[in-house]
Amino acid sequence: MMGNVQKALKKLQQVQEELGNMTVESTAGGGAVKVVFTGSQDLQSITIDPGAVDPDDVEMLQDLIVAAVNEGLKASRDLAQKEMGKVTGGLNIPGMPGGLF
Repeated sequence: MMGNVQKALKKLQQVQEELGNMTVESTAGGGAVKVVFTGSQDLQSITIDPGAVDPDDVEMLQDLIVAAVNEGLKASRDLAQKEMGKVTGGLNIPGMPGGLF
């Protein structure tokens, strides 16, 4: 049984490393703001369409950035949960992201 646990833990570590190389993209404002996250929830980039920059309405741009980041984080967590679920069979392991880290 301990051998199976060790194999599962090794596979979980491998999936965590792979998640660091996977990315998800999210946009807001019809593509005015685009963010890219890794599967390990690291923000890789933010791209802002110059047309979205209105000095008279900075709050709108800020709201678009927040919306894109929040959606990107959600997509990254969903990806991590999906990939880890392949190893755990959907078992909810305390300390793992989305119940998996």
